[in-house]
Amino acid sequence: MYRIGVTGHRSIPAEAEAHVLAGMRAALCGPDRPGQALSSLAVGADQLFADLALTCGAELTAVIPSGDYEACFDNAADLARYRTLKARAAREVRLDFPHSTDEAYYAAGAYIADHCDRLIAVWDGLPARGLGGTGDIVTYARTLGRPVTVIWRDGVRRG
Repeated sequence: MYRIGVTGHRSIPAEAEAHVLAGMRAALCGPDRPGQALSSLAVGADQLFADLALTCGAELTAVIPSGDYEACFDNAADLARYRTLKARAAREVRLDFPHSTDEAYYAAGAYIADHCDRLIAVWDGLPARGLGGTGDIVTYARTLGRPVTVIWRDGVRRG
């Protein structure tokens, strides 16, 4: 089964959203569509990817970084969307971290890179702002030899 994973920014500027969605749609709904999609269901790129993957017929694997992961969602709408996507997942992988730390986030990203055939990165190309950020996971995936497709609109800066 062909598997695609995602890593990406939590905040996607409005001027990049259409470009990001088109890139994801091409990867998830095209002729090489995956049978399985892996996401940690974080706000932003991860949730967009998971929702589109399900729409395009892929089975979703939710990779949950920590036992208290739900506490990291800032508002009720984001938490509700996370719970809805998690409930629709065919599989759930819960990592053995009690708390949502940078190490837990890195481990979740590494798990996704380890278990996919291709990684989609919604990434502005800049270094990660903390351990486990998008830049770190892209670097890790590339050291594994995983194909990485970067989706970002040129000239757009993340806030």
